[in-house]
Amino acid sequence: MALYGGARDISMFRRVNRELMGNIISQEVIFYKYNVTTTKTNMYGESVEGRNFADPIILFALVERGNPESPVSDLGVDYTYPLTVRFLRDDLLSKFNPANQGQGFGPFQAQPIQYGASIQPAVGDVIQYESGFWEIDNTYDTQYFVGKDPQYPYYDANGENPLNNGLENFGYSVEVRCDCHYVPSDRLNIIKSRM
Repeated sequence: MALYGGARDISMFRRVNRELMGNIISQEVIFYKYNVTTTKTNMYGESVEGRNFADPIILFALVERGNPESPVSDLGVDYTYPLTVRFLRDDLLSKFNPANQGQGFGPFQAQPIQYGASIQPAVGDVIQYESGFWEIDNTYDTQYFVGKDPQYPYYDANGENPLNNGLENFGYSVEVRCDCHYVPSDRLNIIKSRM
């Protein structure tokens, strides 16, 4: 049986990460989930009146900016500005998930923060960071606490792991990483109505 990466270790790791991202780093982004069902498309699959998004959600994130570039082509000057956004995976799960129950933290919070956005980042979703908008190109969830993904304990034909029984109780998926590209605000159907 594994020694580290059990429920108590994961709980401590989760609380430290949430306090670090909420009280120390405090970097926020606004997440717009692309709404496929309300977006009208033509026969080519292109949106007719612009894309529609669900209500925005403010989330804590780690943001890493790339270098902006202005490549020149036959069509003129373009503008590229990559961005990588990392979310704690537990913050994206449902608020009814056991990982998000009673998870307020820190002496600086007047009220505990309610976790659980119930979203899964996907290609086409939009992230607003500062005054710019970035569309998600790829998502990854390959960072694991103690290097173990609890969804894959590798059972044999008898339903047991002959080397290390109970491995499904160890390990933890930490983050969801989103690689994004810059999108001019006039190409999106997002309008700031009030703050």
